[in-house]
Amino acid sequence: MAPLDPERERAILDATMELLSEVGYDRMSVDQIAKRAKASKATIYRRWPGKPELVVDVICRRFDMDAPQGADTGSLRGDLAAVFLSLCKTVERKHTLIIGLSSTLLSHQELARTLRAHLSTRDLDAVRDPLERAVERGELVGPVDIGRLFAVAEALVWHRLIFAGPPFGPEFVAESVDGVLMPLATAWSKG
Repeated sequence: MAPLDPERERAILDATMELLSEVGYDRMSVDQIAKRAKASKATIYRRWPGKPELVVDVICRRFDMDAPQGADTGSLRGDLAAVFLSLCKTVERKHTLIIGLSSTLLSHQELARTLRAHLSTRDLDAVRDPLERAVERGELVGPVDIGRLFAVAEALVWHRLIFAGPPFGPEFVAESVDGVLMPLATAWSKG
């Protein structure tokens, strides 16, 4: 991928995000993105091989920028609750886009493959740090597979989003952390 002026790149990513929300993946074109971003198609294609890569970059950057953040609360339970709440807030803000893209991923295999390839490279420090602190404090006997635990957290949020819808209240956070994430972290901790 060729580097782009950060301002130009942001304009293209913003235009893509707006068009995804307005018209969806199928009806969005690189021509429309270029026009909205006041960029040439050549500029877009120098940075992204095609529409799937551009859309995945938008999705992942936006979600990575809004990646769950946590705080050192002094306990694993508090830290997991902070990270989980942050994940819920991110999904709640983006739920229209997420729901729209989820059906698109089923019908566009290239987009789905591109997104799956990125997901394996995500930065999960917001989950790694609390788990490492818990081991240092003796709350866990050893490390936990971060990707596996985060996948469960995401599954809880997705299930809630699809079947019950937002908002994600404090009860949902407490029940997810106390009833699922804490027991799993403890069970999956390896000494």
